[in-house]
Amino acid sequence: MSRLSGRAAIVTGGAKGIGRHYAEALAAEGAQVMIADLAGERFVFDVSKEDEVKALVERTLARFGKIDVLVNNAAVFANLAQVPLTEIDAALWDKVMAVNVRGPFLMAKHVVPHMRAKRYGKIVNIGSGTAYKGMANFLHYVSSKGAIVAMTRSLSRELGGDGICVNTLSPGFIMSDSVIASKTHSEATIKAVVQGRALKRDAFPKDLLGALVFLASAESDFITGQTIAVDGGSVNT
Repeated sequence: MSRLSGRAAIVTGGAKGIGRHYAEALAAEGAQVMIADLAGERFVFDVSKEDEVKALVERTLARFGKIDVLVNNAAVFANLAQVPLTEIDAALWDKVMAVNVRGPFLMAKHVVPHMRAKRYGKIVNIGSGTAYKGMANFLHYVSSKGAIVAMTRSLSRELGGDGICVNTLSPGFIMSDSVIASKTHSEATIKAVVQGRALKRDAFPKDLLGALVFLASAESDFITGQTIAVDGGSVNT
């Protein structure tokens, strides 16, 4: 039997990049998957807008009858330039926070009541190793991912009594299609990242999928409030 047979999942930002790999991995393990993204042809929505989040949840329930798994993947990242603190535009800061922090909050706010009714659910928040190590000239993104770690810890305490597990999957720097296409990260930056790992090689979306499926499955039913770093040993959580 597939590890996620009979489960229904939402993957935000699931139309392209790493999110597409997440959605395909869940589906391959038997889950029904609602893909929601600003891009693509599935359910097009903006995770930072509450009315659109509510519509997504309602559409998922109408289609699948339940929501067992939420993967909070949608984020502003690939096209962000590395710039000093003093050059970060306040409007860009607000956009990063709206998508990367308010988005997961809104998704949890509207999905949790349906998980709570069944006294079971898995929320997988997508973090980043940068929240543990820091990264110069990337304050907007790193701060948003630090908030995700705190959100996971708080939600795990709040929702544990309802049988809902909340964890963070924390990738290192991943050579996704979006990152490769954006060309915003220099060869020198990528080389430095690889040298900082215990396993000194590039990381690809497929490296994340085992941990994702594990966190979405019954195999992790007694794990909550934790971070699984999938980064070749760059950070130790």
